[in-house]
Amino acid sequence: GVNAVFADENKGVYFLAEHEGEIVASLLITTEWSDWRNGWVWWIQSVYVLPEHRKRGVFKTMYAQLKREVEGSSKLRGLRLYVEKTNHPAQRVYEALGMKDEHYAMYEWLK
Repeated sequence: GVNAVFADENKGVYFLAEHEGEIVASLLITTEWSDWRNGWVWWIQSVYVLPEHRKRGVFKTMYAQLKREVEGSSKLRGLRLYVEKTNHPAQRVYEALGMKDEHYAMYEWLK
């Protein structure tokens, strides 16, 4: 799947964080058209921060950059992500950044 994103930028875009020349975090942005908001929503997916770099503000910095890009665009409406129900540390991080648990429940069918 990662190679498919690299081969076709319409599938998504990876953002990386570096520290002293080493990649320490990555996340994938995919887009969703929102007819309610008449614009695009960026979905944050596949978030990974190396364990030794967690709790140092790496994701916070990445999120702040994404938020600035959304705020500066007339076509983008916001940021969304989904998180495992039991991943409480990640939920606390997202809530501390001002994200909120919305009233939606996600259902899926996957082949």
